[in-house]
Amino acid sequence: MRAVVLHAVGDVEHLCLEERPDPYPDEGEAVVRLRAAALNHRDVWIRKGQYAGIKVPIILGSDGAGEVVEVGAGVDSSWLGREVVIDPSFNWGPDDRAQDSSFHILGLPVDGTYAEMVLVPAANLHPKPRHLSWEEAAAVPLASVTAYRALVTRARVQAGETVLITGIGGGVATTALVIARELGATVWVTSGHESKLNAARTHGAAGGVNHRKDDWAKRLIAEIGARPDVIIDSAGGETFNKALDVVKPGGRLVSYGSTLGPAERAVKRALHELELSS
Repeated sequence: MRAVVLHAVGDVEHLCLEERPDPYPDEGEAVVRLRAAALNHRDVWIRKGQYAGIKVPIILGSDGAGEVVEVGAGVDSSWLGREVVIDPSFNWGPDDRAQDSSFHILGLPVDGTYAEMVLVPAANLHPKPRHLSWEEAAAVPLASVTAYRALVTRARVQAGETVLITGIGGGVATTALVIARELGATVWVTSGHESKLNAARTHGAAGGVNHRKDDWAKRLIAEIGARPDVIIDSAGGETFNKALDVVKPGGRLVSYGSTLGPAERAVKRALHELELSS
């Protein structure tokens, strides 16, 4: 099969199209012939060397959709020929609250979807929704699972609550907006681009503020008329620090990334509160 292989971190020139052996399924596994694969920011971070546990050579790509062409022992043969979407989260473990030490994501440390075929556990196959194109189906899994876990599993968003999503425009943030609206929440957003704020409104956001302006936290509270019940953040850094000032007392703040770096003030505040309670 043909695959795009990363041989060293750095520029895109280190991604090379080459021939690789076709994958063969072991017990409990399946081979999917891919019709579409999606690009996640995770792939970019790995390629640039900004991700933990990088090994090369590696076939990147966490998301993909295609047809099952081969199954291993113990796998229901009815999967053969079916159109599927791949869940890229492997070996979560028995505790819903946190992943097991063996948890990993497709595309690192195991070869991913930047190839004509990919080997995955059969348990990670899901029927492709008929109303989605191949490209749409391939783009759903990683962002949607992350957004769902942040909103539902961790934040436990309820109908009627107000949710703030920072950095709208990214895949997870946009998916979180759609899911939160389906849950019956009122959603506000932040972005550094007016075009993204406007696009979020077309997806159901009640409004938004530009976080490139120093007063965005005060402006947001003024526009909402109250503090949000839930904040979903991917930026970390000073955005996370400001989110602590914005969220209502007793509210929930969920972080799924730190593109702006660590939230040092948040750590200091937590340590201070521990000292006061000791």
